[in-house]
Amino acid sequence: MRSYLKKFVVFFIFFNLIFFNLESRAKNAPSSFADLAEKLMPSVVNISTTQTIQTQSSPFPFQFPPGSPFEDMFKEFQRPSERKANSLGSGFVIKKDGTVITNNHVIANADDIIVRVNNKEYQAKVVGADPYADVAVLKIDSAESFKPVQFGNSDNARVGDWVVAIGNPFGLGGTVTSGIISARNRDVGLTRYDDFIQTDASINQGNSGGPLFNLDGKVIGINTAIIAPGQTGSIGIGFAIPSNAASNIIDQLIKYGETKRGWLGVRIQQVTKEIAEIQKLEEPKGALIAGVSEGSPAEKSGIKPGDIILEFDGKKIKTMRNLPKIVANTEVGKNVQIKVWRNKKLMTKRLTLGRLESSKDFLAENKKLDKPKQTEIENLKISVRDLAAEDLTERKLDKNFKGALVTDISPKSPLSFLISPGDIIVELQGEAIKNAKDLEKISKRISNNSKKTLLIRFINKRNQPSYGTVKIK
Repeated sequence: MRSYLKKFVVFFIFFNLIFFNLESRAKNAPSSFADLAEKLMPSVVNISTTQTIQTQSSPFPFQFPPGSPFEDMFKEFQRPSERKANSLGSGFVIKKDGTVITNNHVIANADDIIVRVNNKEYQAKVVGADPYADVAVLKIDSAESFKPVQFGNSDNARVGDWVVAIGNPFGLGGTVTSGIISARNRDVGLTRYDDFIQTDASINQGNSGGPLFNLDGKVIGINTAIIAPGQTGSIGIGFAIPSNAASNIIDQLIKYGETKRGWLGVRIQQVTKEIAEIQKLEEPKGALIAGVSEGSPAEKSGIKPGDIILEFDGKKIKTMRNLPKIVANTEVGKNVQIKVWRNKKLMTKRLTLGRLESSKDFLAENKKLDKPKQTEIENLKISVRDLAAEDLTERKLDKNFKGALVTDISPKSPLSFLISPGDIIVELQGEAIKNAKDLEKISKRISNNSKKTLLIRFINKRNQPSYGTVKIK
């Protein structure tokens, strides 16, 4: 009898230990989120920006319909004008010195950034921004100390876990919403490296850039997008950039002011069921190489079109979308091993990873390849640049044609009624203009000589030459 009772007591204790241990590990919703919100809200900020939008205005009281043959004829009479646009978003402090994280789309092209912390406003500047992951780092211009929050491990976040979204939309003060993680690894085509956490916590307009917290008060996501048909507000489908994916980018932006992503140099496509059958793969997986860039790490290692990458640097490539994310998060210059399926056989390749931002593919995609820098001509209040080879080709100009291409013109410029962006200045006061530096030098000299009238020769966007005179102060 004693032996039976002893076994029963041992079983009872063991059962209760397991039960209470499991219950203690379960992340049940608290009776209130008030303590968590009170602790975290001082770290969530409102961000307001102002940017200047360049537009073209017509002096005529009428407008030609799109496609009208008269539309191009009267384009040269259009004059540039400016208007101010404002945007609002949220962000959060990650360092006591006022380092703030938000979305790139909140601050893109901003002339002025104001960060509001606890009803106090500060000027801020951009430390670095990455449009491809929609992440930006700001620095508040103040010697004050701010209250930071910490990043958590987003890989540990599971579907069904409770989360809290805090934002500071429209400068009205912090707003707190709660919900659960609805899904992981969502690809909605918003960024190049989509891997969103989906949540049903209400994320409304103005909350972009705000933090998504777990119940430990750690940031596991940056609230970025919502699905709101007809702009009706949140319908319970919001998306956040996982903290683990964002942290690496943020570290690079703080350290370098830019990103340094790994680059393989391949164009890829999905491995379909039919392709897998033809290649004798057990299942559709990996990334099919559709093309290899000349001079890329992939080409140098012997990777060819038709290869299927199944593993990169020890990480399995389950689908095509996995590869760009894994490559981008791998250190530039690292020697990596790649497992490739070719001719129904598994092969191993080794290569040294390049940097995406330095690659010809990236530069060409962003139109930075051989693009001359802009020069501001202060006394004329215009911006110009040298003519590039692509300008001559597009406009069917002689390869020896010289001049300074107007890229921007202020409404306060003395030339605003005469020329427009896209016009090419070829002569100033009878002197030939070969490039932007020529125009800057000659215009300064003329201003110093107190000339009141300028004679300008230029060609408009339809390559028609014209002379004009303007008075300058």
